Amino acid sequence: MANKPISMSKVRQIIRLYCQKMGKKKIAMRLGVSKNTVKLYLEAFQNLKIPWDELSRLTDFELNKLFHPPRAFVLNDRLRQLHDFFPVMEKQLRRRGMTVAIQYREFKALHPECHGKTSFYLYYNQWRKKVNPAMHIEHKVGDKMYVDFAGGTLPYADTDTGEVKQAQVFVAILGWSQYAYVEAMQNQTIEEFVAACENALHYFKGVPLAIVPDNLKSAVFKASHYEPTLNENFKAFADHYGIAILPARSRKPQDKAHVENMVKLSYQRIYTNIPDKEVLPLKELNTAIHKHLAAHNDTPLTGKQCSRTDQWMMELSSLHPMAETRYEMRKIKQVTVMKNGHVYLTEDQHYYSIPYELIGKKLKMQYSRSQVDVYLQYELVASHKRLRSPHNYTTDPAHMPPEHRYVTEWSPSFFMEKAKAIDPVVEYYISQVLARKQHPEQGYKSCQGILSFAKRVGHVRLINACKRAHEIGYYNYKIIEDILKNNLDSYDEEPEPVPMPVHDNIRGGHYYN
Repeated sequence: MANKPISMSKVRQIIRLYCQKMGKKKIAMRLGVSKNTVKLYLEAFQNLKIPWDELSRLTDFELNKLFHPPRAFVLNDRLRQLHDFFPVMEKQLRRRGMTVAIQYREFKALHPECHGKTSFYLYYNQWRKKVNPAMHIEHKVGDKMYVDFAGGTLPYADTDTGEVKQAQVFVAILGWSQYAYVEAMQNQTIEEFVAACENALHYFKGVPLAIVPDNLKSAVFKASHYEPTLNENFKAFADHYGIAILPARSRKPQDKAHVENMVKLSYQRIYTNIPDKEVLPLKELNTAIHKHLAAHNDTPLTGKQCSRTDQWMMELSSLHPMAETRYEMRKIKQVTVMKNGHVYLTEDQHYYSIPYELIGKKLKMQYSRSQVDVYLQYELVASHKRLRSPHNYTTDPAHMPPEHRYVTEWSPSFFMEKAKAIDPVVEYYISQVLARKQHPEQGYKSCQGILSFAKRVGHVRLINACKRAHEIGYYNYKIIEDILKNNLDSYDEEPEPVPMPVHDNIRGGHYYN
């Protein structure tokens, strides 16, 4: 074929004129090409053995492939060494901290006579484009937020236990502006993941049209090439902010190239700047992260005079406004109403009342950070403020049968008030009865029995019995009963006041006031 290929339109004219019986010399003169070029293309036409009427229907692209087939690329020994090394090198580059420069040094050590560094880079880039061609994605303003977890963790100090733990690192980035958000979090649970996504939206000060997550368990319940099943709580979060979820395809890093690149930049610009000598609490760790994150966002982009922050300010007007309230994630569990008319929230070890007519029924409990709602099918039957006090009851008197409502009023403060109305001595004694029980409810019957003596024997005898029991250090119903039964409550003279003991495990009367 000719050294310099001509346009396909001229190739068509050469073949058409030849089929019309025009000579090669006249064709060359009419089209302004050399006679040798005409000769070469006509020889190629004859070798193809394709009639002109079929050939004329081909596109320029198809015609070019026929007349200019790609040349076979022959590797010499030095290039073959490179091409054998590149697949191994590609796998090594997936390791955190690995670079092409390090791989070049390793290759140079194996093949001292190989190409120089510049040629190595050039041939590698050529090989990578052929093996794994990149797909260019045109990002639209205000369109997508890409999210993922960095593979590497960061240490933090647990303020409750003093332990050093490893924080997961969440990364989010706006597709058009490349404005990024990074946050260290305790784990990758759905609660933490949703909170981080929400924090990212607040950091961006607006809502894009869609979130593109990887196929994380926190985001995608079941992956699918066509229609993935989203995590129910993540979908509810998206609905709250009016945002679509577009999970990235499995094993398709090009779908989320921006966030993949941001993960790499996080290692370079954030991880390396976090001091490793002093392990910080999680809150302080995030403060340090956001400091270096701001520096990253303010750094001018390669080949541009503007930064990610500058582009984000231009994109801001295209983001939708934030919801007026933050999203409260709701968990769902099936519960059975116990015989005492309550359901049990295992997570908090707390009991919540249900209308007594539903005892034994299976209900659906939905609970958020602040609220507990219970449904019979789709009907709301009980709603309570969420409390995290273990082994305690939250009871709506309206939920209990009339004969039980008095009992439901029992509480430490209930008995303390009854005792106070008799005498401070009795109030203190009742407080000690309650304080010595593992759970206050264990002492309710005792308190009821002790206070009942006020009507049976009178206030004075009960007060003296409480004094006598306190002197010997016993705090229960049985000791008061024995003192009164054996008339040990009488004093010949006023006794010296007995100092009240002080002990860390005794809460005292003030605890219940």
